[in-house]
Formats: sequence, C-alpha cells, structure tokens
Amino acid sequence: MFTVSASPETQPRAGARTVRDRLIDAAETCLHEKGIRATTVSEIAEAAGVSRGWLYRHFPDKATLLGAAIVRLNDAFWGESHAVLADIDGLAEQIAAGVRLGRSAYDSPGALLMKLRRDEPEEFAACAGAGVQGLVPDLGAFWTPYLAAAADRGEITVDDLDEAGEWVARSLLTMATVPGNTLDPDDPAAVLRYVRRYVMPGLHQH
Repeated sequence: MFTVSASPETQPRAGARTVRDRLIDAAETCLHEKGIRATTVSEIAEAAGVSRGWLYRHFPDKATLLGAAIVRLNDAFWGESHAVLADIDGLAEQIAAGVRLGRSAYDSPGALLMKLRRDEPEEFAACAGAGVQGLVPDLGAFWTPYLAAAADRGEITVDDLDEAGEWVARSLLTMATVPGNTLDPDDPAAVLRYVRRYVMPGLHQH
C-alpha cells in the first residue's frame, strides 16, 4: 500500500474526517449492503464522494481497501467485546455475554464480520490478511486471558489454556450461529443455564 501527501485543498480541517477515513467508511457501508464480491471500487468512490483516481492514490486495489475496513471492524469488535466483559463477573456469565455479542445487532462490527466470514470465507481471507482470517484461533486467543483469570479464581481447572480457549470459541460460535430445538440463543437466562450445564464442565479437568 502507498499513500501520498494531500494537496492543500484536501488537507483535513481540525476534526474533519480524512479522505482515507471516508473511503474506509464507504467501504464498510458497501460491505454491509452488498458483501465483498459484489462491492465495486466505483461504488466505494461514489459513496465517499471522491473520484476513482483519488481512491487509487490511497489504496492500490479493492482488496487493500476492503482489508482496511475489515481490520478496523475487527479492532472495533474486540474492543467492544473487552469493554462489555470487563463489567461482568464470572466466566459462565462472560461466555453467555459472548453469545449475545455474537448475535448482536446488524450494525455491530461483530455481526458484519461473522456474516462475511461465514458467507465469503475465501474473499474474506484474501482481503483481511493473516492477522484476522482465522476465526476460531482469533476467538480462542480472545478468551484465553478470561480463562486464565477464571483459573486464578478457582472457577476452572485446565491444563492447556490455548486448547481451552478454542473449546470456548467453538462452543460460543455454535450457540450463536447454529439453530437448534432446545436452546433459544436470544434468551439470556437460557443461554447462561446452557453454559453452566454443558460448557463449564468441559473446563474442569481432573
């Protein structure tokens, strides 16, 4: 990726969005509406109010621009998730909240990331790069410090935190995204009961 210095006419005023920010904003909007494959550079440029030529001065191709939008969404999702879980006591309660985050509203970074990863995995990987393309490893790594804290509190006993993190990630993804007959993933009390009954026992190793 290469960038150029903005001309005096395009230098942002204090507090104004830069052209790069506007392009990423527009790319995110297009991802919401059309996904990766159907989004075009021309549509992003039009939504951002710039020419295609000016877009290419900031991003050399579509994949790089969509990748920048995905990375920003990814960072926002993890930041939002950490902020939510910081106010919740107890690992079971935190995992139940994680299911709620995974089923978050349409405009949530996490909801869009989940949809793109599920519906367009190859395109997502090509745009996002190695840093954010592994959903289970990423989610497992996110949960590892919460598992370590729970182990310190005596809530769980596990020998391998990384392996346990992936177990939680797989369980959470299943609860959040796979329909079933016995669990309503939008019922917080039911999810918490389910986590306590089935997920937590897997985190007690003897």
